[in-house]
Amino acid sequence: MHIQRLELEGFKTFAKKTVIHFEKGISGVVGSNGSGKSNVVDAIKWVLGEQSAKSLRGQAMDDVIFMGAEGIEAAKFAHVSLIFSKGDEPFPGLFASLDEVEVARRLKRSGSSSYYLNRSKVRLRDVQNFFLDTGLS
Repeated sequence: MHIQRLELEGFKTFAKKTVIHFEKGISGVVGSNGSGKSNVVDAIKWVLGEQSAKSLRGQAMDDVIFMGAEGIEAAKFAHVSLIFSKGDEPFPGLFASLDEVEVARRLKRSGSSSYYLNRSKVRLRDVQNFFLDTGLS
């Protein structure tokens, strides 16, 4: 299983939809101070189910939602999708026949949070079960 791309919208400093492609051989994220490297790592942790706002460098979970900036209004939600390609091994269980699986999480300002596997709404437990025995924790 390999990370193929990360899609962010309204997450921390990523006000507009942003797509980051992880081509073969990519093993790190580099950039100057303030470029959003830590926010990329936070997005990956968050979409995989991180529950601690402090672990995401915030006081409350809604701190992950873009708060606005000069000329850009605040986002109504944060949405992150992490798309995996199967690599050399098939995906587990029901996903075994697929070449790609998308894990997503959305948090609205109202406080409602949702998880998705391939655009189907699921529980956090379902996301966690998908990654059992993959070595990802």
